[in-house]
Amino acid sequence: MSRINTNIQSLISTRVFQKNTTDQNRALVRLSTGLRINSGRDDPAGLIASETLRSTKRALQAATDNARRADTIVAIAEGALQEVNSLLLDLEELVDRSANEAGLTSGEVAANQLQIDSILNSITRLANSTTFGSKNLLDGTLDFNVSGVENISGQEFSTNVASFQVNRASIPEGAFQNVVVEVTNGSTFAFVSAFGGDSQAGPTLNGALSAAATIQVAGNFGVQSFSFASGATQTQIAAAINGASELTGVSAILSSNSGGPVAVVLSSTTFGSKGFVDIDILSDSGVGVGVQLTSAAQQNGTDGTVLVNGQNATVDGLNVTMRNGALDVSMVLSQTFGTTDGGQSQFAVTGGGAKFSIAPDVGLIGQETIGLKSVSTGSLGDSSNGFLTTLSTGQTNSLTSSNFATAQRIVRSAIDQISTLRGRIGAFQRNTLDSAINSMLVAFENTAAAESAIRDADFAVETSSLTRAQILVNASTSTLQLANAGPQNVLALLG
Repeated sequence: MSRINTNIQSLISTRVFQKNTTDQNRALVRLSTGLRINSGRDDPAGLIASETLRSTKRALQAATDNARRADTIVAIAEGALQEVNSLLLDLEELVDRSANEAGLTSGEVAANQLQIDSILNSITRLANSTTFGSKNLLDGTLDFNVSGVENISGQEFSTNVASFQVNRASIPEGAFQNVVVEVTNGSTFAFVSAFGGDSQAGPTLNGALSAAATIQVAGNFGVQSFSFASGATQTQIAAAINGASELTGVSAILSSNSGGPVAVVLSSTTFGSKGFVDIDILSDSGVGVGVQLTSAAQQNGTDGTVLVNGQNATVDGLNVTMRNGALDVSMVLSQTFGTTDGGQSQFAVTGGGAKFSIAPDVGLIGQETIGLKSVSTGSLGDSSNGFLTTLSTGQTNSLTSSNFATAQRIVRSAIDQISTLRGRIGAFQRNTLDSAINSMLVAFENTAAAESAIRDADFAVETSSLTRAQILVNASTSTLQLANAGPQNVLALLG
């Protein structure tokens, strides 16, 4: 070639040299950063995929931190509840010891009452002072809000529902969830009826015993024997049984079927299958006419059938529980509503509860809720026996009232409520938070591996590429030098 204005070989060598230099620089950048993709030009599609994966990783990290914080918060609440539980156990011991009236002096009773007042104050203080930062945990702030019922003494009341507790509810922001309660078949109590006869020839059904009789009455509280003289009236029999109702769990009334005899009807004070009445005639000198049973000697109550939002609920007497993926509620039906077939009542859960976002996708599907009710002394207990506040000095169930059986039931009801709440918190920690954390950690590992496969540099590959690029740069440099020197050979033609 004898043309010198355009050095084609130099141009080719320059292009190849620049390409090899670019490859060398790319390998150096990848080795220095550890990333295969350092800009969009390296791999546009890979960049899009890796950025999506990086977004997912950030969301998983945030959700994992949220779940760990939620675990910390409920652990603080559970720790306070554990102390409340210990105080309630001390409270029951004081009530039980004080029931030994003949063995205690008035000073000892007063000292026990002082301890009870101190325990009640401590429980209320724990309810009001258990916080995470500035957020109260056990004063009812994190309980669910329910409309259609009236809030009394920390419990939800209406004419149909004696208490209403929402444990979990998935409710979109600004919306509400209806709770429709339908009593298909009401719960019943156990009952046994009997009457007294006045002659051995046959009962004339005048309501008086024709002979002395001893009967044993058993209920879900205990067993008691009653001895009646000949001529005892139905009114006297019912009064004696009612006087021991707290010992047996059985009450008595006078009743009669239309056109039939008046009978003493013994019924359980507890509704449902747990309530029972058992009458045994221990002695009857009237040869069978002292006491006449008009029904079987032993009867059990029955649990009703209740639908909550069309779903079969678990029924235990007047206690109703329904759980599904969106709603977890428990309630105590009023006696009239819970024992009447075909009744219906409706409420609405309007919000509230402790809400935790523990999934990478923010929204209702990634949200878990738990209701933390107030554990103050005005909230612990039940509407039938009373609340813990009634055990304080001057109240209806203080030690001076001698209502020890009622006081014990109140304390045990409170212990059950605290234990149930602790169990729900424990289940929330173990089955919801722990599983969510473990799942998201595995998801984070897999997402990071996928992102690494796309974005991170393979040092073995990049080292080989660098070595290759360096050799090619050196070769192209020498080639470019030769190409630039080629036109000088034309000068020999001028010689």
